[in-house]
Amino acid sequence: MSEPQQIPRRDEIPTEYTWDLTTVYRDDAHWQAALAALEQQLPALAAREGQVAASGAALLATLQARDAVLQQLWQIYVYAERRHDSDTGEAVGQALSQQAGSLVARVLAALAFIEPEILAADEADIATWRHESPELAVYGRELDQLMRRRAHVRSAEVEALLAEFGDVARAPSDIVSVLTNADLTFPTMTDEHGQTIAISHGRYGRLLKSTDRRVRRDVFKGYYAGYQGIRNTLGTALAAHVRAQVLGARVRAHGSALEAALSATEIPVDVYHNLIRTVNANLPRLHRYVALRQRIMQLDEVRIYDLYAPLAAEAELTVSYEEAQQIALAAFAPLGAEYVAAVEQTFRSRWIDVYENVGKRSGAYSDGSYTTAPFILLNYQNRLDDLFTLAHELGHSMHSYFTRRTQPFVYGDYTIFVAEVASTLNEALLTDYLLRTRDDPALRRHLLVQQLEDIRTTLLRQTMFAEFELAMHQRAEAGEPLTAENLSQPYRELVARYHGPQVVLDDEIALEWARIPHFYYNFYVYQYATGLAAALALSDQILAEGAPAVARYLTFLSSGSSQPPIELLRAAGVDMRSPAPIQAALDRFDQLLDRVAEAFGVA
Repeated sequence: MSEPQQIPRRDEIPTEYTWDLTTVYRDDAHWQAALAALEQQLPALAAREGQVAASGAALLATLQARDAVLQQLWQIYVYAERRHDSDTGEAVGQALSQQAGSLVARVLAALAFIEPEILAADEADIATWRHESPELAVYGRELDQLMRRRAHVRSAEVEALLAEFGDVARAPSDIVSVLTNADLTFPTMTDEHGQTIAISHGRYGRLLKSTDRRVRRDVFKGYYAGYQGIRNTLGTALAAHVRAQVLGARVRAHGSALEAALSATEIPVDVYHNLIRTVNANLPRLHRYVALRQRIMQLDEVRIYDLYAPLAAEAELTVSYEEAQQIALAAFAPLGAEYVAAVEQTFRSRWIDVYENVGKRSGAYSDGSYTTAPFILLNYQNRLDDLFTLAHELGHSMHSYFTRRTQPFVYGDYTIFVAEVASTLNEALLTDYLLRTRDDPALRRHLLVQQLEDIRTTLLRQTMFAEFELAMHQRAEAGEPLTAENLSQPYRELVARYHGPQVVLDDEIALEWARIPHFYYNFYVYQYATGLAAALALSDQILAEGAPAVARYLTFLSSGSSQPPIELLRAAGVDMRSPAPIQAALDRFDQLLDRVAEAFGVA
């Protein structure tokens, strides 16, 4: 199917390029019946309140009932959301999505009593029940995790107050979202075509990549001019968020806000500190990158806004969807026949919604439930970027496929810490395949620069954010105030240290912290960096070792959340408590600098 000249309606897309939702429910009527059946189960579920820890049999029955209800719930939800995303303007899909969202809220509220009752139970009783009831073995890891949390659970009265405090703690993020998305205004500027346009969040990213340096400068300065007028409000909001996290950690007897955040996913704090230490020891490599960019772009001096301009022209490579499937299968061949067969099943079974249509949700994702296919949404446009998007989302889907095929429902998902490993690894294998099989110099330059930029923006830049986030919390824990002024000055110093003397800093960069929404996600950004490093290390092992590394990797994909994420990666061959994978990624960055310099003739 060639790229259409106009966006088609949903009914104009050939069926083979749409996902097959009949594998979830035969039609909307059967979905409605499933929803009604689940609603009828809620009273019996609610009747278990107060009885969860009455006996081992009661505990087992409650956990099994919870899992049965949640499997039905997420299947209902997946069908409704896929229907809605297929055409967001279609009334039936909208209605199904709203019904599903309401049901999710009701079911989760109905299940809320289970965990507190387990936490309130006598630990010796639970140990006895686990010994006496082999069927409780499947819940062993979940119960162990809950028992470890007991030290951080307060009295019932305090827990009730903390639950109510949660709404207040979200207020800074909510306020900033409204302020920056609804109320913030930006000046106008002249684009590269001589047209006067208003700067916006969406246009900022595009114009910052302009080949016209004047355009990059004007959008950079204009964008931050908008933030300048509300900097004190944004500083106050961020300070309130940080203090809320510090208070929450203190109340729950954690050693720090960092420890509290990472304990939720069983990540040792030394993983975070190791990342920052290792990157800081390699900052001269980022300084070398800036100097190389300056030579390639032939600039007298480098400004921050110059770092976003393309070094290599967009590769002129048209890739039909049919060709993309064959390239993906060839690129993933090092992962073995079982993995390739699973990808082929994805293509053959209509788990992918391929092309754009009127009203279809934008972007791309992989999403499913334990009892459904790991569906993929694309808006494929026959570009090289679309090929990489396909590879990325297939990584997520294969992670879900192998996990759900192997693990019981309770461990049939995986944490954010490992979520991007499978997708990034697929991109690395695709890049390796294209570099081995394509001779086009422009394409090769593009691929080399893309790898370089991925490491710079994902490993180096996100670690800079992580270091700033940690410093904010440490200052708050020490009782120091956080204001717009004393957030901006340390941020500017951090940018200067990371990028080195080759970059001339404009005053506006000191305010960059004000536009990063991830600072309200509570120690989230570091996972982008660790995920990239882990994926690159695993891809190198697969290409170098072959079958042994593949076997370890498929075990990782099949493990879900059955072990702590650190242990899952260690078994796969990557120890994220060690500096080795971070260092290896930075060594690759250095090697790519050599290859890019040679490709551009500035070695």
